[in-house]
Amino acid sequence: MTSSQHVYEVRPLKDHRGVNLISDALPFGRLWYVERNAIGNAVGYAKFFSRSHDAVIRVYDEAGNVIETHEQAGEFKEW
Repeated sequence: MTSSQHVYEVRPLKDHRGVNLISDALPFGRLWYVERNAIGNAVGYAKFFSRSHDAVIRVYDEAGNVIETHEQAGEFKEW
């Protein structure tokens, strides 16, 4: 992992009504999503927020197992 790589975790809420998007790259540390497509919206936000950085987005199930991994190469590179 490089210093310009963002790492995100999408974890289900304890009440099973949505997910948390967790990362040190986020201004407040975490966001929560409770709509029908909560996982897709959280992954989409992480990809958009990290468009200038390499990113790894891991989606976890209730047991703490990784069920999906998304990797994105940043669109902007240094000169």
